[in-house]
Amino acid sequence: MNTSSAPQLPPYDHRPKPYQGPSFEAVREMRSTYLSPALVTYYQKPVMIVEGSMQYLYDDTGRRYLDGFGGIVTVSVGHCHPYVNEKVREQMETLQHTTTIYYHPVIAEYAKAMAEKMPGDLSVCYFVNSGSEANDLAMLMARLSTGNYDVLALRNAYHGGSPSSMGLTAHSTWKFNYPHNFGIHHSKMPDPYRGPWGMDDPDAGKHYAADVQDLIQYATPGRVAGFFAESIQGVGGTVVYPDGFLKHAYEHVRAAGGVCIADEVQTGFGRTGDAFWGFETQGVIPDIVTMAKGIGNGAPLAAVVTTPKIAESLTQRIHFNTFGGNPVSCAMGKAVLEVIDKENLQDRCKEMGQYLMTGFQMLMDKHEVIGEIRGKGLMTGIELVTDRKAKTPATQACAQVFERAKDLGLLIGKGGFFGNVLRIKPPMCITRADIDFMIEVLDLSLSEV
Repeated sequence: MNTSSAPQLPPYDHRPKPYQGPSFEAVREMRSTYLSPALVTYYQKPVMIVEGSMQYLYDDTGRRYLDGFGGIVTVSVGHCHPYVNEKVREQMETLQHTTTIYYHPVIAEYAKAMAEKMPGDLSVCYFVNSGSEANDLAMLMARLSTGNYDVLALRNAYHGGSPSSMGLTAHSTWKFNYPHNFGIHHSKMPDPYRGPWGMDDPDAGKHYAADVQDLIQYATPGRVAGFFAESIQGVGGTVVYPDGFLKHAYEHVRAAGGVCIADEVQTGFGRTGDAFWGFETQGVIPDIVTMAKGIGNGAPLAAVVTTPKIAESLTQRIHFNTFGGNPVSCAMGKAVLEVIDKENLQDRCKEMGQYLMTGFQMLMDKHEVIGEIRGKGLMTGIELVTDRKAKTPATQACAQVFERAKDLGLLIGKGGFFGNVLRIKPPMCITRADIDFMIEVLDLSLSEV
């Protein structure tokens, strides 16, 4: 592998439009004056992205980048996918907004298509606008349908930043000193890398799930409303659970009268490669599924899918979402499902994910700073450590690799509680040539740490 010169992006037949908007400096000034100072900006010198095409992004100078983070795991089938754009344009020119108080064919067709992707009795959809909203609604459904109040989630989890979903989130970086944890309890993080039981222990899943049972017995009245779990923890650093964890955890929760909620905001829609839904890789069927991000390839779209019995609980009062089920968003979501099927993107995630992990293994063999590589399909992460035996988080090194990769033309994410995990979740249309470029960039960046 030649690292004497900067890696080159694969050839790509797209010419970005000349950027004619306000300058980088003017946008920076407007942001600092008119936008919230709480907004997080990546990189010491931020990138101004003005155009996208499939797996690539372009800045205001026309420079092309490989999007290795998919707009925070949101762009599933590719930036400005032509088929998705066509369907959205058709809908925009026909009807831009109506609400669910009227019939409209797109939302009905989309709900049917979504239900057909679900296993078991999961067949009723409620569309909202974000993952936080979806998890808020799922928690309401769990409490109403069971008559119980206490809710369980996992430590290191991220389920959103709204007042209710912030309570489910168990990551102090994302939690304000504000009342939000009413009736919510967090179980031990099932982390095979940093926890007491690793992937080599066939009973690791059962051991971690025992803490869910312990929490029910000692922190609740013995009856719970529900249990939330991401199928793979995303913001927490791409934590993959040991086999059997969700199976045993679900058994404990259901024995206590609760329902099981799978947060598929990052893992859904074929991204894991092995299955369309992340929870299927654990051999379980939840009672409620929440989804967002890749569902709409960038549209403000999310959903809660559940059983008819649980869905009935919302009829006790009026529950309404003005923009949930918007015709344009639903047209985009429906087009995304169609593209995933037509282009066999789940299979692509499996194939490209295996190729990517082979490259990661090569990097791990070469660079001692890599403590673990993990993930499924195109939901992957690389944890950096200063010492493999002690597993000391290499937070500074992660920041350096993250910055250097951007300079070389690769945009990735970082996460984990200590900020030492490179989060790599590209659009599902990525190619082998793109992955070769990605590995070259990471190799060079890691060599410079």
